[in-house]
Amino acid sequence: MPDTSYIFAAVAVMAVVTFALRAIPFAALMPLRSSALVGYLGVYMPAGVMLILVMYSLKGVSITAPSHGLPELIAVCATIAAHLWRKNAVLSIVVGTTIYVALVNTVFA
Repeated sequence: MPDTSYIFAAVAVMAVVTFALRAIPFAALMPLRSSALVGYLGVYMPAGVMLILVMYSLKGVSITAPSHGLPELIAVCATIAAHLWRKNAVLSIVVGTTIYVALVNTVFA
């Protein structure tokens, strides 16, 4: 069995490393808060990420399939409408996903 001082030293080292790993990101963010690049990315990156996700999600849609891509089109339009109405990304995603799943499993099944 390890010595008691060894166990205390190991726990102390783990505590210091855990604290440092949690504190370093906050210390690194301080100079970035006033950065023009970070401000630019904060404004334009969310829209870019959403555009990439939409393109990736719609890449497999076939207009020659029996549904002709209608569930996807309706869900995208509902997502856009919900976002323009409430300006809430989570609500928009939930509305669009719910409508898509409902359409695919009922009307276009």
